Amino acid sequence: MAASSLTASLHNSQIGSAFLGERHGICVSTVPVTRLGFRRKIVECKESRIGKQPIEVPSNVVITLEGQDMKVKGPLGELALSYPREIAIDRQETIIKISKAMDTRRANQMHGLFRTLTSNMVVGVSKGFEKKLQLVGVGYRATVEGKELVLSLGFSHPVKMTIPDDLKVKVEENTRITVSGYNKSNIGQFAASIRKWRPPEPYKGKGVKYADEIVRRKEGKAGKKK
Repeated sequence: MAASSLTASLHNSQIGSAFLGERHGICVSTVPVTRLGFRRKIVECKESRIGKQPIEVPSNVVITLEGQDMKVKGPLGELALSYPREIAIDRQETIIKISKAMDTRRANQMHGLFRTLTSNMVVGVSKGFEKKLQLVGVGYRATVEGKELVLSLGFSHPVKMTIPDDLKVKVEENTRITVSGYNKSNIGQFAASIRKWRPPEPYKGKGVKYADEIVRRKEGKAGKKK
């Protein structure tokens, strides 16, 4: 009886018409509804710690800047780079500064990237880069024959790789390979293609690995105990 009287009182009140509804017809709620507002949050784009560092230009490097295109020429070679409109280049006598041309998230993401690419170009044409690899395994050896790198990696035939014109490859003791040049990206790509033929396996460490690479070893399967 108490439950039925409570339900009846709710039907007769405004709360009942708002939440329980009427059995016949359309019920219009009399409970006031407040509007929900949304606050806009301003995202601050902090300046990149790498991007704001100036780049020192050596005396033997010539820089040509035309709009958003830059050419860097040095004793080892010549490189070029096109910058997006979000990046501004400030060229001085012996220093280059890379800054943001607008305060957007995309400009903040590109700031440090293009500063690093610019620095790699300046260092590449003046000093150069190199990547070292090492062959680990019985019978694994490498030799340079003209413009080709010949690898013996346990296959039925030797692997021959054409050396790009802008790179130099040197082999020491038949197991240590040094790839050098002025384009850091091309050096890394060619070194990765060498390693791809026989990546180091985790049990005995056999394969082609970078000189500073640490191969995590796994314990082999134990035989059955008698």
